[in-house]
Amino acid sequence: MHRKALISIVCVGGLFVALSATVLNDQGANSDEFVQGSFSQLSVKQLHTLAESITVKVLSGEFLGSGILIDQQGSVYTVLTNAHILRSAEPPYQIQTPDGQIYQADVPQNVSFPGHDLALLQFHSPDGRYPVASLGTSPRVGGEVFAAGFPFVDDLSQVPIIRDKQGGFVLQVGHVSLILEKALEGGYRIGYTNPVEKGMSGGPLLNNRGQVVGINGMHAEPLWGDPYIYMDGSTPEPDLREQMSRYSWGIPIDAFVQFAPPAFIPRSRNNLPSHNRGKSSYHQPDSLPYFLGISPNLSPNLSPARREALNFPDTVL
Repeated sequence: MHRKALISIVCVGGLFVALSATVLNDQGANSDEFVQGSFSQLSVKQLHTLAESITVKVLSGEFLGSGILIDQQGSVYTVLTNAHILRSAEPPYQIQTPDGQIYQADVPQNVSFPGHDLALLQFHSPDGRYPVASLGTSPRVGGEVFAAGFPFVDDLSQVPIIRDKQGGFVLQVGHVSLILEKALEGGYRIGYTNPVEKGMSGGPLLNNRGQVVGINGMHAEPLWGDPYIYMDGSTPEPDLREQMSRYSWGIPIDAFVQFAPPAFIPRSRNNLPSHNRGKSSYHQPDSLPYFLGISPNLSPNLSPARREALNFPDTVL
């Protein structure tokens, strides 16, 4: 599907509206359990719905940044985020899920990501049923990507569609411009044109199939410091450094897979439950909820507006 970078779809109150900007904003829709179907290219509207369902707020009394629902084991959910987000405040930490619920969160013991700006949190939700991310592989230069998270907004008058100063959900559209042969400090290797603002750190970078391919963490045009230092202590040539400063930067999801203990890695990188693995398709491709694998039978409490936005039938047999 052909898309212009300056066309966006915004979900407000369960209705999607076209805006002439690259920002996709939602002020909080219900989050319902789903499992991913086969990974065909999704529309921007579908990507917005999916990304909002797996992106959380990381708190420590106040809003710190974003995170990704990466795994579920029974009632225990694991969130992937940036280590620098957790360093910015003292525990205890909390996770605010897409349905607005706030849970106490703990840092798992004996988990580390050497040299990488990654961290995990876990929370317990006996009643909540939250979707978790599907993992892809590192994107290629030129590939379309979608950066999600909750940016801080200092001047609400300049961003009228964002009403929550702690960060309304945003999806930024762009493409990959650079893939570094060797990583910067923190493990950053993916440079992309999507504007990543403060507060979006820790949020997912998605491909056009809705898979997480990276973790946001560094915005373009830093105001101080020099983040463009390789892990080995060397620095890029001046021309390359100037080019690097134009882009946002993310950590490839492969780094998480490489260093995370097996217990924290989803059972399958496409995240299909055992009874659906190996099936090429079990959805209705023209229906958004079935395209995303959202089952209406698992979502009996959806509001009429949300069911309409997701194209659910009024009666489920």
